[in-house]
Amino acid sequence: MALPGGAADTTDGRLGAGVRAWVESPPLRALVGRFGGDWPAGDLSAVLAALDDFSARHWDFRQGRERPDAREPAFDPATVRLVLDAAATLGMVRAAPPALPRYVHLLVLGGLAHACLRRTAYAAHLVRTVAGISGEVAALGSCRALSPAESRLLADAGTTDCATEVDALDAGVRAAFGVSAPSEETGEEADHPHRAWSSRTYRPAGLPPVRVLAAPSSEPDRRRAHTADTQRFWAEHIRLRPGDPVLMVTAPIYVPFQHCDALRTLAVPYGCGIDTVGVDPALATLAGVPEPTLTPGRYLQEIRSAIRSMRALHTALPAA
Repeated sequence: MALPGGAADTTDGRLGAGVRAWVESPPLRALVGRFGGDWPAGDLSAVLAALDDFSARHWDFRQGRERPDAREPAFDPATVRLVLDAAATLGMVRAAPPALPRYVHLLVLGGLAHACLRRTAYAAHLVRTVAGISGEVAALGSCRALSPAESRLLADAGTTDCATEVDALDAGVRAAFGVSAPSEETGEEADHPHRAWSSRTYRPAGLPPVRVLAAPSSEPDRRRAHTADTQRFWAEHIRLRPGDPVLMVTAPIYVPFQHCDALRTLAVPYGCGIDTVGVDPALATLAGVPEPTLTPGRYLQEIRSAIRSMRALHTALPAA
């Protein structure tokens, strides 16, 4: 299933049609039916609201916790096959190459410790061999404290002295791009990690500048910074122009929801293009960083994330 279009000239109408095509696709309809639901009636807004509510009841295994702390449900073999097949059809399993040979900017989205290392390594691979970048590479994260399990994973990979997500991104950038010290550094510690921010810029020889950015939360009293916060904060730090093509790197399982977040926070207000790709796990350069096991519960959780992101995107469109 194709995601809502990310080209810079994509109209609001085409974005809305792309949301409808993905949300009303046969695999999502089959999942709703498998979990005892009837397909919702009404216009696209009503369908998205109903699917948001349905997925909250049946596919929200986090219940406000971080992803590693989500419970894993037990499913029968037929349900497992249906979920995995749906995830593959919905674009959440296999990595796809960048659509263009050149972009203005490349964004690396942060996450858990292993993701920070894998995505920065993949970004460096893309910059060196696949996609030319005329602007900057930016690794986007937050000051979220790492869990003990994440710290152990980093230590096993030979990375130490990381206390937060942005520290892990910074370590990944230094290793992947062959840099040691930033040429520019600024930020604000604030009185709470959800309000703190930082920016470090590296200048690797022969490559575009690489910025490591920790964003504050837009709701610091409730939660840490999420994907949309980091994207919006980055856009405020550069001169993002209408028509600029932006390449974004994440994991395949997160491509649908993070692509739609970027359409809402970057493409709609700034008029830039968005192309979102997942890390290719087959690359030998990434073999030293373990790939987590992706279960049916994890896929259903991120299908819910995609539904919620598409609902937010559709609401942000002027014609919605």
